[in-house]
Amino acid sequence: MGIRSYRPYTPSVRQASVSDFAEITKTEPEKSLTYHKHRAKGRNNRGVITSRRRGGGHKKLYRKVDFRRDKLGVVAKVAAIEYDPNRNARLALLHYEDGEKRYILWPAGLKVGDKVQSGVGSPIETGNTMPLANVPLGTAVHNVELVAGRGGQIVRAAGASAQVVAKEGDYVTLKLPSSEVRMVRKECLATIGSVGNAEHRNLSLGKAGRRRWLGRRPKVRGSVMNPVDHPHGGGEGRAPIGRSGPVTPWGKPTLGYKTRKKNKTSNKYIVRRRRKSSKRGRGGRNA
Repeated sequence: MGIRSYRPYTPSVRQASVSDFAEITKTEPEKSLTYHKHRAKGRNNRGVITSRRRGGGHKKLYRKVDFRRDKLGVVAKVAAIEYDPNRNARLALLHYEDGEKRYILWPAGLKVGDKVQSGVGSPIETGNTMPLANVPLGTAVHNVELVAGRGGQIVRAAGASAQVVAKEGDYVTLKLPSSEVRMVRKECLATIGSVGNAEHRNLSLGKAGRRRWLGRRPKVRGSVMNPVDHPHGGGEGRAPIGRSGPVTPWGKPTLGYKTRKKNKTSNKYIVRRRRKSSKRGRGGRNA
């Protein structure tokens, strides 16, 4: 698991870097665990664009990932570590003792041939899944459930891990990668260790075309549009926004403006909010 760079023989590869894929042990996916998934490309059921700058990109097969880890007590052997085009994390292919095969998120340090399991009696080892009540304080976990039985919903990105910091009553307190401190029910499952492929955050795409391969279309700043297209548009040359702060194309405040509902039900489970985003403040000129 490392980063490979290129000699600058063209302008596009001068800044580009790619993963060396050293951890990958199998290049073709398990056919029984893949299926074609329709890609909406930012459009709703009427074909209207509801999420801008989506479309194109290389064709992908979706891998069925086991986020629930509900084969309790059945030991599985890690058969391979594979690439997944649908996420920045790698996948580990498990062969269970009863013959079933499943994909899970690859935890850093898990090797081919290792054995993992899930359930209350599982040992505290990388890749094993158990209720948060059974996880020792200070342990790093990932793929954490928010509702017992629903499957892991948070801490699933490459290199991510949450830390168990406290236990009190029916709740376990976690420190999330965003620095938010939050309480989760003790029955919720979590997997020991951190998600692998942590070097992903240091990659550089190097050229616009590589972002197109990923299904991302060009982004155009509002300040270079015409007034009919964006509230920031118009003016002579590099004109300022001309408003109290940056807004979306539909006139709503943006770039640092908090949109979380004040009476959201889950607010009571948040002990400490995440730190502020590093995005430009409300007075940004070229937003």
